[in-house]
Amino acid sequence: MKTIITNIGLLSGILPVETKKVSGTEMNLWNGIENAFIEFENEVIADFGSLSGKEINADKIIDAKGGFVLPAWCDSHTHLVFAAWREKEFVDKLNGLSYEEIAKRGGGILNSAKKLAEASEDELFDFAWQRLEEIKLTGTGGVEIKSGYGLSFEGELKMLRVIRSLKEKSDLTIKATFLGAHSYPMEFRENHEGYLKILIDEMLPQIASEGLADFIDVFCEKGYFNVEETDRVLKAGAKYGLVPKVHVNQFNAIGGVAVSVKNNARSVDHLEQLTEEDISILKSSNTMPVALPGCSFFIRIPYTPARKIIDAGLPLAIASDYNPGSSPSGNIPFAASLACLNMKMSTNEVLNAATINGAYAMAVEKELGSITIGKKANLIITEKIPSFDYLPYRFGTNCIAQIIVNGKA
Repeated sequence: MKTIITNIGLLSGILPVETKKVSGTEMNLWNGIENAFIEFENEVIADFGSLSGKEINADKIIDAKGGFVLPAWCDSHTHLVFAAWREKEFVDKLNGLSYEEIAKRGGGILNSAKKLAEASEDELFDFAWQRLEEIKLTGTGGVEIKSGYGLSFEGELKMLRVIRSLKEKSDLTIKATFLGAHSYPMEFRENHEGYLKILIDEMLPQIASEGLADFIDVFCEKGYFNVEETDRVLKAGAKYGLVPKVHVNQFNAIGGVAVSVKNNARSVDHLEQLTEEDISILKSSNTMPVALPGCSFFIRIPYTPARKIIDAGLPLAIASDYNPGSSPSGNIPFAASLACLNMKMSTNEVLNAATINGAYAMAVEKELGSITIGKKANLIITEKIPSFDYLPYRFGTNCIAQIIVNGKA
């Protein structure tokens, strides 16, 4: 079936097929065609260009009515599968407790693990499906989802099987990440070796045998997994073909960037604390830095130093970090607004960060993230807006008229 979108006010996010990501000053480029069309067939983009002189011949015609068209968002860091919200911890934050203090009281990740153990696989799927449909409405066409609230053999497998079920039912592009090294369960707080053996010798072989994960992740941070433990987990994952995507430098810079790059990480996520040495290491790598502005906003910690990263010639992606504790929103447009306001990013930089660079961070840059012939027709049609600057400017407002995923409205 051939579909054409016509009367596009501005078609943007156009990139050559060889572009994997954009870095440094290139992040401020956002090429577009005014009064445009885009044509797709069998779920992929077949043609696009100026509407002037174009003969309209298709099975289905969508009138953009002067709205803009851009690639759908690629949200490369979420914890979208969880059993319950944690609004009581929100009140604790309002009363002055820090993220670390709440965790020490049995809140945070351990709280989510407790709730997840009590939920059935069907319940988890139903909750997650609602969130998946929610983020689709705000323009997300590709999403990475982590485990990490199981923290046991049964719990982690349950989460990853739910993610697999979501993949099978949803038309969104979904990537799964094994995050068994999210926190040490309470019973292993003084026995790290015991938990690491379960993770490496029991969880990983079963996950690999069922093909449940694409990536492996570790929360490399003081009070969680140290650099040596992170290295050990990442190396174990590599034996099963799992590529690292690592939580690093959220509260402290302890060497997480270096160990991630050494293990060929696809991305390093958070980076609220970043040293000159970290930047130097990233410049000699193919690893994507990923900022999570929603987390900084919600738990009131510093924002990732985007200007330092981009001005060093590096790429940067932004993601939602959708989770019940530190970023209870999967709304990429809101994350984009935060990045502009608090990370000093330009509108163009933010759009590239949430599309092509987000796609690279979840290893789908060959199929998503730009207007490129041969890529999936995962597109956003906006309302009629004056400019792309309007999207982050109008924070909290849904300016999207229609979402196209796999060529289907």
